[in-house]
Amino acid sequence: MKEIKPELKNKIKNIPPLPGIYKMLDSRGQIIYVGKSKCLKKRVQSYFVKDHKWEKINKLVSFIHDVDFIVTDTHLEARLLECELIKSIKPYFNSQMKNDQGYVYLKLNDYNPYNVLSLVNERTDNSYGPFRSRNLLLEFISLMKNIYPVGFENNRYVFEYHIFPVVMDKNDYNHNYKILKSIFEFEDKMRLFISQAEEKMSEAANAYRYETASAYRDILNCLKYIEHGINGYKNLFSKKLVLKIPTVDGVKLFYVNKGSILLSKKYKRLSDVYLKNFINKGNLISQKQESKESPNVSDKASVDYRDILYSEICSLPGDMILHIE
Repeated sequence: MKEIKPELKNKIKNIPPLPGIYKMLDSRGQIIYVGKSKCLKKRVQSYFVKDHKWEKINKLVSFIHDVDFIVTDTHLEARLLECELIKSIKPYFNSQMKNDQGYVYLKLNDYNPYNVLSLVNERTDNSYGPFRSRNLLLEFISLMKNIYPVGFENNRYVFEYHIFPVVMDKNDYNHNYKILKSIFEFEDKMRLFISQAEEKMSEAANAYRYETASAYRDILNCLKYIEHGINGYKNLFSKKLVLKIPTVDGVKLFYVNKGSILLSKKYKRLSDVYLKNFINKGNLISQKQESKESPNVSDKASVDYRDILYSEICSLPGDMILHIE
């Protein structure tokens, strides 16, 4: 374990136990890592224990010469700020969120019997995403080849797992294409397909066909990841919300419209009048925003911010979320 300089040790000791972000700097003053925490003091101190179990942390600590931090009112703001800094600074030891241009789209291809699905780097017709996990999507593309063609009869999907992929003629391919397109574009269709894949997995396991059951399990893992990426945020983007998040010395309000925070303000004491005024101001900003042409923002760059906001909203108790009509 690297010996900590007395001045750095004293600085770490005086970090407040509040939410925020921290920056690790090397001897040249370069930011080599950015992190966030609900309790900055506890998190930063955790890096400087003897024989840390993570080798990556041990390596990082050996380069740390100084630590800076920024206190935020809420963990939500800490996460958003962390994301912003990682994208702009791209610190060496951060691996997530800094390379969003590497995110990919899942694309349905025109007639190509060997590659019904593929990955593309930019949004095109009949593409879905963006998604972070290229490897998971590649696995999905490969696994799905063993259950084509997929049909639809009597309000149920018709498919079976084949040890070797079935080569489809053009008619079968086009029918399979339409079925997959409906699954990707309609939430109820995706849920039905997932439900039937779960049935297939259980049937195979009960019949001791463990290799087939394992294949369906892997397909399901991929399907649920894709389903969340396509449909998981629809409710968030279709609603106006006010989040009421407690702080150390009061409460902070966030006005959210279509997955973006348009306004925030902290109150030591929140009255009905303050809440009403905040909502009215948020509504005015929302109306102005909707009357203007949407800015050309890369959906790859925004996916991480969207995920952060979505997960934070899902973690809040119901009484902290106010739905605006």
